[in-house]
Amino acid sequence: MSMVTQIPPSTTSDAVPANAGAPVVLDNLTRRFGTTKALDGFSLRIEPGEFVALLGPSGCGKTTALRVLAGFERPDIGKVMVDGRDIVHIPAQKRDMGMVFQSYSLFPNMSARDNVAFGLQLRHQRSASRRARSEALLELVGLAEHTTKYPHQLSGGQQQRVALARALAIEPRVLLLDEPLSALDAKVRAELRDQIRALQQRLMITTVFVTHDQEEALSMADRVCVMSRGRAEQIATPAELYSKPSTEFVAQFVGVSSRVSVVRTGDHVALFGRDVKIRGEVPTGVESLDALLRPEDVDVIVAPTGLGIVTHKSFLGATTRLEVGIGGAKVKADVLSSAADVFELGTRVDVVANARDVLVTEARPTT
Repeated sequence: MSMVTQIPPSTTSDAVPANAGAPVVLDNLTRRFGTTKALDGFSLRIEPGEFVALLGPSGCGKTTALRVLAGFERPDIGKVMVDGRDIVHIPAQKRDMGMVFQSYSLFPNMSARDNVAFGLQLRHQRSASRRARSEALLELVGLAEHTTKYPHQLSGGQQQRVALARALAIEPRVLLLDEPLSALDAKVRAELRDQIRALQQRLMITTVFVTHDQEEALSMADRVCVMSRGRAEQIATPAELYSKPSTEFVAQFVGVSSRVSVVRTGDHVALFGRDVKIRGEVPTGVESLDALLRPEDVDVIVAPTGLGIVTHKSFLGATTRLEVGIGGAKVKADVLSSAADVFELGTRVDVVANARDVLVTEARPTT
């Protein structure tokens, strides 16, 4: 993908430059479908030029939030602020936003160049300027040699790049991406993910990206909003979200966590013979607690008299993930693959906590 292409503006006078991302505020949004609350007081602030991912399982409200921002849905309660102006009552086609859908939504009877130029045609741009801009954008997304091809002549990844170029053609101040990579194979998805992020960083367009894939969200976004039941569970940088989840839902949904029964003493818990500080609040009125551990929160040591037994082993490349049964819990731990040969199934081990602090939650019955 070319990173030096000069993109002609869509107009010659009062065009908003492509790098002028707009601030966006979703304020206390509620959206009902019958008796179901798809959004339940959802709020989110996005800074100009920021890339924010909405992450969560099916039915959490992330797509509804995007559609409300785009103007395809109207909230029952709440505001959609762009540049400090409430646009709830402004129709989608007048919101100055570009959108890329999961299904590409290209016109099959138009070439790649004409698909990209379609929005400019609706804005009554001259033919020569439409052509120049669409060709420049296709070059930007790595499709300079495919401008005259039709959608059926392009691969899935190429079609999605055309859709991205089309969304950028109108110089939107907000770019909306609705699971644009989910229909692609793993290799193409990873390549396009990196290209979208690099392009967004270059143009500095305020971007909202909906996905259920945590790897996509963590690798692409400046901040991630994890959603559940129509609300924001946690909004944080990818690093903070992974290392410091604030709720049990986030800890279980983002990354891998193990549950271990612990005993509390003040603001610490006893974890594999070591006192570890509790992170955040302790659930009130709860007698039995579990600690939620990441695989890197524990070390595993081969010990003939150890209390743990290796019950599962998965090769992940540079690391190998072990599952250790200990004290009724199943604890996952990562070790270097170069040193994993000693951890055969059935090997007795000791588990040692190395975490500085842990999130605790109400204990669940052992199954």
